[in-house]
Amino acid sequence: MQKRADGRFPGGNPLYPAEGIKLKHGPETPLVCTSVSPSVTRTGLGLKMFRGLLVLVIVAGALADVSNNKGNGQRTNGPNNNKPGRFLSLPVAEKCVQRPKQWRLGNHHYFYSGNISRFAGKKFDWLDARNECREFCMDLVSIENEQENNMVLQFIQRYDVPYIWTSGRLCDFKGCEDRKDLLPLNVFGWFWSGTRAKIQPTNRVPQGFSYNPWSQTGHKKTPQPDNAEYDINQTTESCLSVLNNVYNDGINWHDVACYHEKPFICEDSDELLNYIASTNRGIRL
Repeated sequence: MQKRADGRFPGGNPLYPAEGIKLKHGPETPLVCTSVSPSVTRTGLGLKMFRGLLVLVIVAGALADVSNNKGNGQRTNGPNNNKPGRFLSLPVAEKCVQRPKQWRLGNHHYFYSGNISRFAGKKFDWLDARNECREFCMDLVSIENEQENNMVLQFIQRYDVPYIWTSGRLCDFKGCEDRKDLLPLNVFGWFWSGTRAKIQPTNRVPQGFSYNPWSQTGHKKTPQPDNAEYDINQTTESCLSVLNNVYNDGINWHDVACYHEKPFICEDSDELLNYIASTNRGIRL
């Protein structure tokens, strides 16, 4: 059984872009609130402005349609997917308060969809899985260090889970094409959409890890990521899944086309929790 990755996107907070929004630094919109002076937020007007900026951040992220890739002529939504033009969901305060908290690592709570009655027996494509998490003030799990990766691997092994979605995403959509630092994409172009942290190069052991979490084999019998489905139906494998011994390779990371349906692990989103806290005075999360 092997393990996983880390790093950060240069240039701020890369929320997914909407079509037509000009990006300054790859996968981020210009509607990002990076910091607000505490003195500003002490006044009612300042607090309203702060909340307004947070709404812009969340809505800017929610404008994303990552089920389709219109920037490079390749398909990420699959040959028979009838779900174009979808958006990221906004968090729902009531769901955030009652979000499942099955286990905890550090200051984040997690849950596995297969253990929740409303999701039992159900699978979701990557974007729908993200949206289910986001309504709870969570996002798909972002595996940013070895401890977190080991936690995910042990869970999959213990409960014999065949595969899960993570928030890992390839930056192959509109706004990424001019980022020379992301080339080649299969090595440098991956990031965690849930936290906007860049995943370290895929062809080496990530800093802070004792192993490379990407599988060394797959459909093409070459190291992951291999974008194997593109050779079959021109669909890009743009999303990151953890597979349980599918290729007799143990529990490892694989690039997978985003339209495939899988169960998922959700992780607390600091951004969404802070947004709900700032717009619902006195709420207990």
